[in-house]
Amino acid sequence: MWNYCGWCHAPVPVPHPMLLAGTTRGGLQWKEDSIAEYGEWNRKGAPLGDVTAKAEYGVERDVIVTGIQTGTLEYRAGSVWGNPYLRVLRSQLEHYLAEERGEHYVHSVKNHTELRKVKKAIAALKKQLAGLQKRQQELEASLGT
Repeated sequence: MWNYCGWCHAPVPVPHPMLLAGTTRGGLQWKEDSIAEYGEWNRKGAPLGDVTAKAEYGVERDVIVTGIQTGTLEYRAGSVWGNPYLRVLRSQLEHYLAEERGEHYVHSVKNHTELRKVKKAIAALKKQLAGLQKRQQELEASLGT
């Protein structure tokens, strides 16, 4: 399959999107089961980095690499200031973790992560409320005098 470059109109080879890890057909490796939906990589919150996966799901980079090598996870590699990272799709990672560690593990980790976010939001609101109450007292004191 060939595409044309946008500014020089030269033909550029484009790899077929199905050419990933998975089953073999005619000497080529194909992936059928967990192909990302169209545009899934561009959705907000859909891809996550390996560091974020460790923070949210408690999985090490080795688990992600194993999932990539078995063909269960699609990935995109990147590098920022010379530090390499992997991005995987959240839906595929959750499915992979459910297969490897069980559905209960995924639910408990997601609930724990959500609880941590809720507690953080509550703490921020309490801090904001304390500042507003202090300002209220100052304004009442200045009006009362």
